[in-house]
Amino acid sequence: MTSDKAQAAPTVRLRCDGPVDKDTLDYARTKIDAVVNRPGLPAVTGEVRIVWAASHPAAHPWSATADLRVGGRQVVVHAEEATGREVVDALHDRLRHQTRKAAHAWDDGHRAAAPPWRGGRQSA
Repeated sequence: MTSDKAQAAPTVRLRCDGPVDKDTLDYARTKIDAVVNRPGLPAVTGEVRIVWAASHPAAHPWSATADLRVGGRQVVVHAEEATGREVVDALHDRLRHQTRKAAHAWDDGHRAAAPPWRGGRQSA
C-alpha cells in the first residue's frame, strides 16, 4: 500500500556550533535517523548538538550531545572525539544502546499479557 502523504519533518533536530562542515552534518543526520527510525521504537523527539571548538586545548575538540524523549523516557548521551566522523560514530553507538534500553522500559500498556501459569487471563 502506498501513501500520498508527504514525509514528515524529522522529529529530532540537528544543531551545530562552530564551523561544522556539511559532510559531517549529513553523516550525523544519516546516523541519527538510523537510530530513531527503527521499527518498534516509540515516538522519538528531541535535539542533537554537534560542536567543534578549535580553541579547545584537549585532544578531543569535537563533542556531540543528544537530548531525546523516547516514548515517555528521557535519553541523554554525550561523546567527545578527535574528528567529526568519530564523534558521530560514538554518539550513534551510545544512542542506539540507550534508545534500546528506553524502548524496553517503555510500558504504557505496550507489554505482552502474562501467560496463564503466571496469573494472566486464560483465552476463551
